[in-house]
Parts: sequence; structure tokens; C-alpha cells
Amino acid sequence: SIASADMDLNQLEAFLTAQTKKQGGITSDQAAVIAKFWKNHRIKIHESLVNQSRWDNVLKNMNWRVDLKSQSRHVDQINTPVAIVEMELGKNGQ
Repeated sequence: SIASADMDLNQLEAFLTAQTKKQGGITSDQAAVIAKFWKNHRIKIHESLVNQSRWDNVLKNMNWRVDLKSQSRHVDQINTPVAIVEMELGKNGQ
């Protein structure tokens, strides 16, 4: 719950307080350990969750250009723009 909500320190404190008051919940010592762990590792945990939620492929490179036809059988097709797009996909983290 803490990681998926990406809780700030105020939200974390309120959440842990509620968990200590809940019947069968956590102790105050456990809440203190969880809070300390979250404060020290929040950024790493958030980055890990973001990386896990991404698709496998990412856009590595993209090239594009616009060409104009200079010759054609039909005069009305001359100077017709054509867009050419090249996209390079790769695995995330490679």
C-alpha cells in the first residue's frame, strides 16, 4: 500500500498510525522500522515499480524526412510530399 501510493512522510505516518491502532495490526516498533526503511529506500522502490510497469520495448532512436516527388506519370502527383519515419526499438535497460 505504501509503495503503490508513493506516500510522502505525512501520509506514511498517518497510515502507520492507523495500522498500529487496528486490531491484529503492527506494533509501534514495527511501524518505526517500516518508516525508517521507506525513508531510506523510497526512491529505489518507486523507480523499481515504474520499471516493472513499462512495456518491454522502448524507443531508442527516431529519424524522419519529407520527400517530394519530382517525377511522375501524372502531373498532379509531382511535388506531393511523402513522410518517411524510421523508428528503432530496443529492450528497456539495454
